[in-house]
Amino acid sequence: MANKDNAIQKIEEHEKLCRIMQKQTHDKILKLETQINRVESILLVSVGALISGMAYVIFALIISQ
Repeated sequence: MANKDNAIQKIEEHEKLCRIMQKQTHDKILKLETQINRVESILLVSVGALISGMAYVIFALIISQ
């Protein structure tokens, strides 16, 4: 009976540890998702600015001819 209680206690402790680790992993994934969204926004704005700048230069070169 003691072995069974000991085994059940070990399983419960392991499950508790797994839940804690799962929560930590979930929090890290959410943090990474936020960072990725931020990088995507910065990248899109940068590409938009670059395309606009290049279009202006091309337009200026065509007009000056």
